Amino acid sequence: MAIAVKALPFTFVAHVLGLAALIMVLIWLLAFRGGMAFESSDKSLIFNIHPFLMLLGLIVIGGEAIMSYKSLPLNKKSKKLAHGTLHVIALALGIVGIYAAFKYHNESSIANLYSLHSWIGIGVICLYGIQWVFGFTVFFFPGGTTRIRSGALPFHTLFGLFVYVLAVGTACLGFLEKLTFLESSGLAKYEGICFTTS
Repeated sequence: MAIAVKALPFTFVAHVLGLAALIMVLIWLLAFRGGMAFESSDKSLIFNIHPFLMLLGLIVIGGEAIMSYKSLPLNKKSKKLAHGTLHVIALALGIVGIYAAFKYHNESSIANLYSLHSWIGIGVICLYGIQWVFGFTVFFFPGGTTRIRSGALPFHTLFGLFVYVLAVGTACLGFLEKLTFLESSGLAKYEGICFTTS
């Protein structure tokens, strides 16, 4: 027996949380980390693009894409189009965000893919891309038969949520990794933006 729950109230909460996260990361990057730039002599400004685009793309817009399929008051074809378009935008922002991290590492002579965060992150972006290609070909163009689509839908839904949760976990790992780097370089210079218990 299933319980019918309206999706709309949950979307309001999700939008508020996503917007709050985006605002906090923007304040952190712009006010306390010096801003963002693709080209700069201060290489940390290049890196700052990475957390912003990953959060905006895979977490906020990716979450919006997931919610759009259930919560938009549109016909099925329009919902599919919105769902797929938002996901491809999220994927593109994620790829540019990963490019920014590689660019920062290469220009700062830092090894690439040295942490658990980076390896899981590469896995997430690959799985995200596979999920999008699968969804596009089975559900949109050229589209599978009704039998194939109905059989694939539960797996597409479950795998999509799995990739999304994995993306959120990877973002948490990334912010934890950045905190660890900040702690190891001395927190005294970051008194205004972090709290310590020691």
